[in-house]
Amino acid sequence: MLFPIYLVGYMGAGKTTAGRLLADKLGWHFVDLDEAFAQIHGYTTAEYIRQFGLEDFRRKEKYVLEDLADQVPFEKVIYATGGGYPCYEDNMECLRELGTSIYIRWKPEHLAKRLSLTDLSERPVLQGRTEEELLTFIAPQLEAREPFYAKANHILDVDICDEDSDERIAEELYKFIKG
Repeated sequence: MLFPIYLVGYMGAGKTTAGRLLADKLGWHFVDLDEAFAQIHGYTTAEYIRQFGLEDFRRKEKYVLEDLADQVPFEKVIYATGGGYPCYEDNMECLRELGTSIYIRWKPEHLAKRLSLTDLSERPVLQGRTEEELLTFIAPQLEAREPFYAKANHILDVDICDEDSDERIAEELYKFIKG
C-alpha cells in the first residue's frame, strides 16, 4: 500500500470525521482539504463558492492538494478530499499516483438521511433542502460521480446509517490499512 491515504466520496460520506478518527487511531497526521483550502485562500469552501462560483473553486482546489503534497513532511497522512475533487480533470488519477485512494461508498438514501441531520448552510448546493429533496438532488449526482469514485484503489461500502457510522468506517479503514 502506498502512503498517504486519500479518502474520497460524496459530501457527508464521513471522509473528515472518520478520517480524523482513523488518523488518531493510527497515530498519523490528518489533513482536510476543505480546511487547507480555507487556510490558503482565506475563505471557507462555502464562502468561496458563493463569491466566485463552483468552477473557479474546482480550479483552485486542484492545486491545494498538489501544494500540500510538496509541503507536508510526513508520509503517513490521511487526507479527506472534497466530494467533487475526484471528478475534476485528472484528479482521481493523480490521487492514485500519489498514494492510496479509498472510496467511502454510501447509498443515496442513506446520504440524504445523514446530510439532513447536518448544518446545510455549510453546503451551498444543499442549503434549504428537505431530506426528500436531498435524495432527489443526490441520487443523479452520485450516479454521475460513481465512475470517478470507483477508480479508487479500494472501495469501502457503508450500508448502515446511524450515530456510530463514522466510528465503524474508521474501524474498517483501520483494519484495511493494518491488514
